[in-house]
Formats: sequence, C-alpha cells, structure tokens
Amino acid sequence: MLQHDLTVFIVDDDPAVRDALGLLLGVRGYRTAVFGSAEAFLQAWQPAWSGALLIDIRMSGMDGLSLQRELIARGCVMPVVIMSGHGDVSTARAAFKADAVDFLEKPLDDAKLIGAIDEALSRARTNQSEQQRRSRSVSLLSELTPREREVMQLVVVGRHNRDIGPELGISVRTVEVHKARLMSKLGVDNVADLVRISMLDQGD
Repeated sequence: MLQHDLTVFIVDDDPAVRDALGLLLGVRGYRTAVFGSAEAFLQAWQPAWSGALLIDIRMSGMDGLSLQRELIARGCVMPVVIMSGHGDVSTARAAFKADAVDFLEKPLDDAKLIGAIDEALSRARTNQSEQQRRSRSVSLLSELTPREREVMQLVVVGRHNRDIGPELGISVRTVEVHKARLMSKLGVDNVADLVRISMLDQGD
C-alpha cells in the first residue's frame, strides 16, 4: 500500500544510483527526494518531515551509519533502510543495532527494495499516528481543571474515591463527579487508559 503523504528520502553520493532509484520508485507512485551526501541531507532536514530514509553506507564525507546515528541524536524517528555495495556482517549488525528496517546489498533486488520501503513506510505511518495521539492527549490534559488534575493524580496511583475525598477535603460524591468529568474530557472509560494518558502530563 502506497503512503502518498509520506516521502522516501534517498541519500547516495552516486548520481547514477540516485537517478535509478528515483525513477524506480517514482514510476511506482512513491514520492521521493534525493540528496548527494549525508551532509546535504542534514543541512536540509526538518523535524516535520515524514516518511522513510534509503541511505547508502559508503559515501564520501559522512558515511551512512554516521548519518543514521546523527539523526537518532537529533530526535529523527523516520525509519531507515541501509544500502551497501560492500555488505559485511559487522556493518549490517551496526545498522540493525541503530534500528534499521533492512540492510540491502547492491546491486539491489527490486522486489526486496520495494518490500523494505513498504515496511519502512508502514512503520512511519505507525510513528505518525502515535505522535498525533500523544499530541491530542497532551492537548486534552491541558483542559483539565486544577481539581480534576489532583483527582486524576490520585486515581492513577491506585487511590480509591473514599480515600481521595478526605485527602482533598471534598466529599466522595464530589470526587466521583470530578473523576467522571475528567475521564469524559480525556475520552477514556477505564483507569488503565487514564494511567497511560496521565504519563504524558508534564505536571506530574
């Protein structure tokens, strides 16, 4: 399944390889962007970019594994597929240790390449959905009143309504009302989901 709002970023210092990959993926409906070096990609990279990276291991200047590590350090979560014309076990192990989706040896097998890219884009879609869910949850948390936040913090550590009331100086019935309202605001119907969302609360 193609991910039309995601981009495959190709980083390879061989113009012929870049052109061939861009053509191969383009005619299959993938959106691509090409870069001739790791440095060029890093200079252009923006945190808002979404998609997958297709990176050559051996390039003049910064190599592919160094680029992969630098992107991780910068907080880039785009899945990476590594290419190499000189594949070896230690290099492949290093790529997978840095969470590469796949390690492909040149000359590339078209079917394996497409399979790896589809897997990478699937991971990218999952990452994107998770980030959107987290952002929505953080936004919803900001809508809680101070009292609702107090009740939530006690609920998620396992306190019962009958214990929360006296601690906050309110009735058990009032606790129940606050709990019902905060769970409604957050769109959850059980304590497990409430705990998950509360972990995003910067006020904790």
